[in-house]
Amino acid sequence: MRWSKPHRLWGDVRAAHDICGREMIAPALSVPERIDAMIDAEVAEALASTDRVTRRTARDFIASRRPPREVTVNFSGAMTQRCWSVSRGDGTYRVVYLPTAGYFSLCVESDFGPLDIGVHGPALGCYGSV
Repeated sequence: MRWSKPHRLWGDVRAAHDICGREMIAPALSVPERIDAMIDAEVAEALASTDRVTRRTARDFIASRRPPREVTVNFSGAMTQRCWSVSRGDGTYRVVYLPTAGYFSLCVESDFGPLDIGVHGPALGCYGSV
């Protein structure tokens, strides 16, 4: 097996596990398929939670979820990056996946497109922070 990202092992899919022992996402998937698989796993875990707020956040996220779509995200310092929008914008915020970082971000809607505001982590964590 080889390291391709911090905290992730890739190789034999049947035996691949991340540091926490969860099964890894099949490396043969496309980027949108990988993103969907990550979100599906996160939502399934949240819906099975005993915490009512976690379950409600997951249901609300499902209602605003969209198939991953490439977007240009603006970052401080006039930098931009191609990312993947995974939720419909509500006019104020949307959740995007940052492929170079390997996590999700909460972005504010602006006249120039989504703007990263520094809220990063799991999709539901970003979504639920508003």
